[in-house]
Amino acid sequence: MKHEYNVNTVISLNNVNFAFNHGPVILKDINLNVAPGEFIGVVGPNGGGKTTLLKLILGLLKPNSGTITVLGRSPELAHHLVGYVPQFSSFDRDFPISVEQVVLSGRLGKTSWLGKYTLKDKKKIATILNQLEIANLLKNSISELSGGQLQRVMIARALACEPKILLLDEPTANIDIHAEKNIFDLLKIINQTVTIILVSHDIGFVSHYIHRVACVNTNLVCHLTSQLTRQLITDLYELPVKIIDHRDKHHV
Repeated sequence: MKHEYNVNTVISLNNVNFAFNHGPVILKDINLNVAPGEFIGVVGPNGGGKTTLLKLILGLLKPNSGTITVLGRSPELAHHLVGYVPQFSSFDRDFPISVEQVVLSGRLGKTSWLGKYTLKDKKKIATILNQLEIANLLKNSISELSGGQLQRVMIARALACEPKILLLDEPTANIDIHAEKNIFDLLKIINQTVTIILVSHDIGFVSHYIHRVACVNTNLVCHLTSQLTRQLITDLYELPVKIIDHRDKHHV
């Protein structure tokens, strides 16, 4: 199916509904338009549909009803223009593979039809590794990396396909606060040329970087980061929360 491409929207979900095998509804009446160059944070409780939303945009899942377009085409036809960083826990760190091999795998579909990596491929990943400040790890096994280093490698792999859109599923889970800040500072630079959608549980931290926050708990409601309040977060997670203002170093 050919879609009319709206240059003001790189991702569009219209009245999207999804459930697995006619089970409980995971996402209901989802409407979302993402503009080029946006940095959107996706937050919500476990089981609320955050990862499912990313997989629908990637074309790994198909909606039961509604329409999704990515860069003016179906998600399946746009997947080569979308980089994806899965959840940290989904990657086997004991697998015997080097940083170079991991990042080069992101060039599959971009390299020669013979499936061999070219000099162009290797130059491309060298540029990315330099940008992410991990070029010195090229020949290291992934089992030797710290959590923050591994996350940079996974981001490098996602960028190796030269994406127009980058999707990240909790990229800073299980790493320390210093590594988390470094990764978000890096994503802020990447966002200068790439549209980003990022799933996170750390609402307070990501709000300093993102333009809008998509609150997902079966339904989806978008807010500007300036609109985030304790009551809004309490309603989303259905639990009482405490907000700490680090700028003033006191509880709000």
